Parts: sequence; structure tokens; C-alpha cells
Amino acid sequence: MAQITSKGKITNTVGDLPEVGSAAPAFVLTKNDLSDTDLIDFRGKRIILNIFLSLETSVCATSIRRFNQEASGLDNTVVLCVSEDLPFTQARFCGAEGLENVITLSAFRYRAFANSYGVRIIDGPLSGLTARAVIVIDEEGRVIYRELVPEISQEPDYEAALSVLR
Repeated sequence: MAQITSKGKITNTVGDLPEVGSAAPAFVLTKNDLSDTDLIDFRGKRIILNIFLSLETSVCATSIRRFNQEASGLDNTVVLCVSEDLPFTQARFCGAEGLENVITLSAFRYRAFANSYGVRIIDGPLSGLTARAVIVIDEEGRVIYRELVPEISQEPDYEAALSVLR
């Protein structure tokens, strides 16, 4: 179990992020067209998992915009933006913002994702949502970077995450 803060108040997650060097846990998530996708679908690509609470918050929206901008310059890399938001909300947001370099995926149907990645918040007013985290996975499916953002209202360390891919 990891601890983060939300407006300075301590809250807990269901577990810990996968260790650097470990195999990324398998997952199934829902695409904007309501079909499923899984980790195997991205085999051979480098993956940035941008995990957050909801597109409805300014920090989460900022992280999607930033990774969308950065993704265009990364070879063989896909950015997967994961939240509990419904796929319709994710599609509407990216469409309105003109974001085409990221893939939004919803964990609303498959709760196992947040549990196996250790990001499900288990207490406090945000219980059930996903904590803000960034996990980078290499072409072979190994975790090469991880960050659990310590304060929900804080942005991730973009440069640290991107530097492992440059």
C-alpha cells in the first residue's frame, strides 16, 4: 500500500506500482468505441501509461495535452491515457482539444487494471478512482520508469518519464 495526499490529507492506494525491471502486469481496458484492448496489442512498442483521476480536473487535462505534444517526437512509442472516465467523455475531450497523439483508455469496466498497477485509491473522498501515476514500459514489456505522484493536485515529472525514452 502506498500513501499519497489529496489537498494535504493522506490517502492510501491498494498497493504499489510495479517495480522497475519487472514485467508490466497484463491488462484489459476499454477503447473509445467500447471495444477492449490489452497490453499484448501494444507488443513491440514503448508505452507511456499516463494514469489519472479524471479528465474533468485541470491537472489531468494538462497531463494529456503535454504527453500529446511530446508523443509526436518519440519513435515507436504510444501514450496510453488511462482513467475511470467513460469512453464517451474521453473521446469528446480529445476531439474538442484536437489531441491525436495519445490513446485514451477507460478502466471503468475492468477494475483489475488499477489493482494490479497499485493505483486504486482505497479511502477518502476519491476512493475508487485512480491515483496520478506515470509508468513507462519498454518494447519487451518491462517497466523502465515509474512515478506515483505524491500529491493528487501535482503534475507528474514529464522530463523524468520522457528521458528514459530519449
